[in-house]
Order: sequence, then C-alpha cells, then structure tokens
Amino acid sequence: MRDKAAPTNGMDKATRNKPGDNPQPRKKLGIIGGMGPAATAHFYALVTSMTQAETDQEHLEAHIISRPSIPDRTAYILGKSDQSPVPHIVESGRMLAKIGAGLIAIPCVTSHFFYDELQEGINVPIINMVRETAAFLSQAQIKAAGIMATDGAVRSGLFQNELNASGIRAIAPSETMQARVMDLIYNNIKANRPFDIESFKTVTNELRANGAERILLACTEFSLIRQTSKLSSEYVDVLEILAKRSIELCGYTLIK
Repeated sequence: MRDKAAPTNGMDKATRNKPGDNPQPRKKLGIIGGMGPAATAHFYALVTSMTQAETDQEHLEAHIISRPSIPDRTAYILGKSDQSPVPHIVESGRMLAKIGAGLIAIPCVTSHFFYDELQEGINVPIINMVRETAAFLSQAQIKAAGIMATDGAVRSGLFQNELNASGIRAIAPSETMQARVMDLIYNNIKANRPFDIESFKTVTNELRANGAERILLACTEFSLIRQTSKLSSEYVDVLEILAKRSIELCGYTLIK
C-alpha cells in the first residue's frame, strides 16, 4: 500500500469555514469529474437542485472537467498499478483555476487519499469531503458509522482516521462483505449494469449488526443507489454533503 503524501501547511482554506457560512464574494466552483462520470453528473444535479434560486442567473456558476481517463485510484493506492492519478487531477485543477474557479470539488472519495498532494499542486482551495463528512457526523452526535467504500479508501484508513480523530468509531465491512462492496461499485454501477440491491442490504445489515448508527455511502457511485432506491435517513450520502458545502462555501444559499 502506498503512503499518503505528507501534510502541507498551506490549506484547509475551504474547510476552515463553519457550516452555514457564506463567504463573500461568491466563488465559481470547479469540478474535477469523470471518477466516475455518472457520479459527476449526479453531483452537479445535486448542486443545482439544492441551491436557492428562482432564475438561471441566481444559480451557482460552475466549470466541470470530466476526465474518465484518469488512472484508477484504488489500483494505484494498493500498488496494483504504477499509473498515478495525481498529475492528471492536478492538471485538471490548474485548468479550472485558469478559467476562474475559486473553489474545487472532487466528487470521488478515493481521490482524497491524495488530498495533501493535490492541494499542494492546485493553487485553489479543495473541499475535503472526508473531513466535511466527519464534521457532519460529529455535529449530529453520531458515535459509530459504517463505511461502504472502495478497497483503496478502506485499506488506507481514509475515513477511519478522520472519523476516529472526531471521536467516531469507524466500522469497516468484513473481508467477505468488502468484496461485495467492490463488486457493486465496479461490476454493477461503474459498468452501467443494474445493481444488486440485496447484496447492498447484506453489507449494510452486517455494519448495523456491528454497531453502526449510520451507514456512510462513502463511494460516490453509491449516491446513484440512493437516487433510485428508497433509503432511510440512516444512510449518509457523502456526495450530498459535498454538494451542500460547495454551495455554502461558494457563497450561495441552500434551498429550504
């Protein structure tokens, strides 16, 4: 497994703001997408539907670069590929900065393994969706959360470290259940095939039995399951959290 880049001192410009803050002047949002494409499209739809606006002109201005060609993040983290996604993501971020983006959102959880390295290479604040999720759970006084994420995110401890730092017990699936998670992500959703909702429920049942008060849909592909299936408030969609914080941090108002 590859080590995370050493933390840099230059940034949490985006996440220093408290939820509800509306920094002025308004910022243009840059979206580094394509990881995967359907999740990116859904993220922009969430931003649009959650923004309080009565005309086109009142909506948040966003620039989207969708690059499905970016090398697989999990494969690189686990040492199964020597193709780093970092240069490609940084290049996209710099392109967005050149056309006026004042804040960057990356609707891909696993890419946040490289957060410090990406922030060092992109001279625009990047919203840390993992950190924002931990803050959301902490404010809700959640003590234990189950994680449904890629092998790269789970094995690197991406969510576990952030949740534990906030006093929240992180519960990962067993090896057998994690294999089901990866099958759902790669062989169902990313492959544009119908997902196995029963397999999804089997994983969440195990997490719940192990003490999870909330189930984190901690891979943006799982947001698409929430979009098409009736899931209770027990499930926390990290893509929705990113969308809400993107709206707030760009200086717009969430719809009531």
